[in-house]
Amino acid sequence: MARRANWKGQLKIGQVLCPVALFTAASTSERVSFHLINRKTGNRLNREFVDSDTGKPVPRENQVKGYEVSSGTYLSFDEAEIAAAIPESDKTLNVTRFVKCDEIDDVYLDRPYYLAPAGDSDSFVLVREGMKSEKVAAIAETVLFRRARQVLIRADDDGLIAATLNFEYEVRAAAEAFADLGTFKFDQEMLDLAQHIIDTKMGSFDPVGFDDRYDAALADLIKAKIDGRPLKKPVAPKTAEVIDLKEALRKSANLGRAGQAPTKATKGKAKSGATSRTKSRKKAG
Repeated sequence: MARRANWKGQLKIGQVLCPVALFTAASTSERVSFHLINRKTGNRLNREFVDSDTGKPVPRENQVKGYEVSSGTYLSFDEAEIAAAIPESDKTLNVTRFVKCDEIDDVYLDRPYYLAPAGDSDSFVLVREGMKSEKVAAIAETVLFRRARQVLIRADDDGLIAATLNFEYEVRAAAEAFADLGTFKFDQEMLDLAQHIIDTKMGSFDPVGFDDRYDAALADLIKAKIDGRPLKKPVAPKTAEVIDLKEALRKSANLGRAGQAPTKATKGKAKSGATSRTKSRKKAG
């Protein structure tokens, strides 16, 4: 069965229109999930909203959204009032400009989608090939899921990859994260050791080998409980020994030498298990 599109509309570049559809590119739906149940009866719990002051349940018809204007004081809004603020949607991804792919700051990327043709694909393919040739990405504006959004569109193998963008006010300044970094000077030995460690760890990007150990452990836990096997007890993590930075670099470099760094020929080979999607995660062009 064909996947259901999250959104359908048209991509507009000047007077060129392409019927398109958005499909989710990444999902967490395959992860192990749990429900809340009653420990005594095993029955699933239902959520009930209660008044924070009276403790009494509030029926659905009396539940409205509220905006806190001061501590404990709210302005209430019903659905009709909020709906009036939703921007009108013409189901169009309107391209406002093109930018070079290397101009894109990853912190602005929000959620990825596959952008595929939803009808005649000749104009779609023309746009894709033009973007590949020029090594550019498109910035488009549209209304997605009740909100006005900016969308980045990039050429990728047979299709286009779209990603909603974070707004400027949503992105935290890098200075806030790195404000406590001091100024350091390293001798040449430390720099050489660091470079050697990096060289021994060089490889290719292969998400097939990424291991979600928590999800796998949950699956094993569930299987063990179904089979009636004893459950593993959690092991306390070992406390890392604090040692001198240069000494740590030396030890790491020796481990790398013992493990034999990969040769140039080995580095150049892609893993046999890599998928076509993995190979295509490069920027357009």
